[in-house]
Amino acid sequence: MKREDIMNILPHREPILLVDEVMEKGEDYIIAKKYITANEPVLKGHFPDYPIYPGVYIIEGLAQSAGLLLLKPDLSNTVPLFLGIDEARFKKEVRPECELVYNVKLLEQKGPITFVEGKALVNGQIVAKARLMLGVKENNNGGVDAV
Repeated sequence: MKREDIMNILPHREPILLVDEVMEKGEDYIIAKKYITANEPVLKGHFPDYPIYPGVYIIEGLAQSAGLLLLKPDLSNTVPLFLGIDEARFKKEVRPECELVYNVKLLEQKGPITFVEGKALVNGQIVAKARLMLGVKENNNGGVDAV
């Protein structure tokens, strides 16, 4: 799945669309990728002399990957929601000019709430991990109503 396909599923757009490619997708997992370049807007301020891709962006990338696992292209009237983060850990810095790989696995679904486990890797090494809680709402006429 390439960027155009991703944009047909996720409502996110630049500069906050944080998934560039889906490498593999199964019924209960997804492996996606973000190419971290020196031109990332956030790196201009985090930190100019020693650029580090922010941990909060890594977690958001995991959540967007989970959205790609859970949402379907024909659900354009839905909005994915990030409801919670548990057990988040950051293991290594993520620097420019690398491929950040998101591995997300479905753990449980309780009604409209989904729980996933996410791991972010660079060169096969875990740089961050977390358990995420996600939901989906229906977007009616510009307002957001519960599904």
